[in-house]
Amino acid sequence: MKGRNMTRWRDPAKDPRQEPKSNLITLEGAERLRGILDHLSRVKRPALSAKVGEAAALGDRSENADYTYNKKELNRVIARIRYLTKRLDELQVVDRLPAATDKVYFGAFVTLEDEEGEEMRIRIVGHDETDTAKRWISVDAPLARALLGKALDDDVTVKAPAGDTTYVITDIAYRDPQQ
Repeated sequence: MKGRNMTRWRDPAKDPRQEPKSNLITLEGAERLRGILDHLSRVKRPALSAKVGEAAALGDRSENADYTYNKKELNRVIARIRYLTKRLDELQVVDRLPAATDKVYFGAFVTLEDEEGEEMRIRIVGHDETDTAKRWISVDAPLARALLGKALDDDVTVKAPAGDTTYVITDIAYRDPQQ
C-alpha cells in the first residue's frame, strides 16, 4: 500500500517521540484545558452537528461540499474532545508552591544571563502548556532539566546542537497558585 499510510521505520530506542512525557501541569494550565474542553463540548460540537444535519437534509451527500467539510470538522472536534478528556484524567495538577522556593522547581519563573550578558526569563511548565511567545518551556526540555534543583547564582550548562551554552541564574520567582 502506497501513500500517506506508509511511514519511515524509526528505531524506538533512538526516536525522541518515544520518550515519556511528564504528566505535570500548573493549576492555570489545567483550568485552561478544561475551558477548551467545555467550549468544544458545549458550543462547537452542537453547532457543527446542527450544520451537518442541515446539509444532510439537502439531499445528495456525495456532491455536497458543505456536508463533507462540516462532517470532517465535526470528527476533528470529537477527536479533540476525546483527547482532552483522556489527557485531563492523566495529568497531575501542581497546585502548591515547593517547600524550598529558593531553588528551581516546576512552575518557577527563572531569569537567566548568558555569557554575553543577555538576560531571558523563562517559566518551567508542563508539556501541554508550553508557549514560545511567553517563553514557557516544558519541564521535559533540556534547559529545564538542567535548571531543576539549582539555586540562585548557580551556573548551568546546556548542550545544544550549536554547542554548549552556559547560563547564570539571576532570579527565581514563583506565582502562588492559591491566589
